[in-house]
This record gives sequence, C-alpha cells and structure tokens, in this order.
Amino acid sequence: MASLPPGGADSDQKSKSNFFLSSICQLLVEANGSTRTLILNRPKQLNALSSTMIMALLRCFTAYEKDDGVKLLIMKGKGRAFSAGGDVAAVVRSINNDSWKYGADFFRNEFLLNYIIATYSKPQVSLLAGIVMGGGAGVSLHGRFRVATENTVFAMPETALGLFPDIGASYFLSRLPGFYGCLFRSSLFREYVALAGARLDGVEMLACGLATHFVELNVDLYTLFFVGASSHTVILKIQFLLQGCRAILIDRDRNPKWMPPRLEQVHDEAVEQYFSRIDDPQWEDLNLPARRSNGRNIESKL
Repeated sequence: MASLPPGGADSDQKSKSNFFLSSICQLLVEANGSTRTLILNRPKQLNALSSTMIMALLRCFTAYEKDDGVKLLIMKGKGRAFSAGGDVAAVVRSINNDSWKYGADFFRNEFLLNYIIATYSKPQVSLLAGIVMGGGAGVSLHGRFRVATENTVFAMPETALGLFPDIGASYFLSRLPGFYGCLFRSSLFREYVALAGARLDGVEMLACGLATHFVELNVDLYTLFFVGASSHTVILKIQFLLQGCRAILIDRDRNPKWMPPRLEQVHDEAVEQYFSRIDDPQWEDLNLPARRSNGRNIESKL
C-alpha cells in the first residue's frame, strides 16, 4: 500500500505536515519487506519533476540509506512516462516573475539528488517504462540497475530549450560508444545524442549501455546556467533558456527566437560570461558532500 515519504527527524511538525500534504499526490512510497518502491505520481505532467518531488526524493534517499531495514530501492513512474524531465516551465515562470532564486534552488537540489543517487550505497532499480528524458534520466541512469522496456523512449532534449544536457549527463553520455550499429558509424555518436537530443528506444539503450537490462512489459517487472545579480545580467545569461522554454513548453509554437539567431554570431566573450562567477549575496555555490563513488556500470554491448 502506498504511503508518504519519510520526514526528517529534526523537521518542524507543521512544515512536515505542509510538505506531506503537497507531496502526497506527487511521490508515493510502497513498502514490501526490505524493499521501498518510489512512485513518481504526476501522470498528467508525464511525471515531470517538481521542486516538491525532488525534495521528497531527497528525503527518501537520505532516510533509507541510514535505515538498516531497507535493502533495495525501486523507482518507477505512474502512467505512460517514467519521467519526461524536470519541471523547467515552473522555473521559467518564476524567472519571468523576477525571481531567480526559485530556479537556483530547484537545480541545486536536483543536482544534489543526482549526486546522492550516483554514490548511493544500496542498490537502486529504475523501471524505465515509457518516456525517460532530461531530469528523469538524472534520477535513474545514475543508479545501479536500469531496466528498459519495448516502449522506453530516452533523450536529452535540453538543447531544444536553449540549455545543455545537465543532470550529470556529461558522465554517462561521454561513455557511449563512438558508433552505433548501421545507423551511426561515426565517432561523433556521443556528441550527436547530446547536441541533437536524439531519441533511443529500449533496445538501443541496452546496446549502448545506458540500460543494464531489458524486459518486455508483459513480464512482471518486479521478478549551470544560473543567473547573476542585475536584471540585465539575468536576461543576458538565460535568454536562450527563456526563449526555448517559451517556444517548446509554454506557448508551444515550436519557433524559438534565438538571439543572436546564428551560431557564428555568438562571440567568445558571450560564452565566457556563462562561466563567470556569480556576484550576488543570495547566491550559494553547489557544495556536494564527500561520498564514495560506487562505480556505476555504463558499458556498451556493441
């Protein structure tokens, strides 16, 4: 039977109640002996990861790693998607309302969650039925076991949003083979998947190592783009993301107005600005705790 995510021992009772009320429909937990199944439960939004879901997952992973009674974590999504990614539209809406802090906190917590999963001491099995994209890949592909199916669709489509493949994708994409079957006999296959947002099905995920197992659905599956201080700097630094999300996620006209419109018009100075240090008293760097890597298995079957 599904229940609520565990709360922190040092949390205020009122804040825990508010958190539980807001997360009850977004993340469910099923207990079966020493196994905990985490169910992403926003099917109408293709289980896009909200800030509430990310915080609930952080609570679960942190609590269960310390719980000797929990030996295995299973993650799955409700509906036709595992997870279509992070809820970037909510981030863009907050930025349009002159608040960059929500977006900064959103991505900081998401990246911390990715890091904890990648260094987790207990086995995690992700059942990748349906759509697995962006942030959905971040909470699954860093885990120890990734089970693809005949209806799995994987992609890192961030470039279409004016962003880049984040969530630690530079780790697992860089370990893809340099060629792929008869279709991509090129040393640029890794770059193609990252830059073009190419889609892979379940069999292809298994072949190139993104999935560790493949199971038919009729089989029982259980057997850095942050903003700066001034409004001008904010617009300058994230204009690609704002425009990409407007065209793909909000207005859905699929016609982004990139500025500048052509790659050759992007100068080195503009690129360097994205890597400059943020000078704002509210800014917090992403400081990850020291944890031991458990050597995730990303091996091509080709």
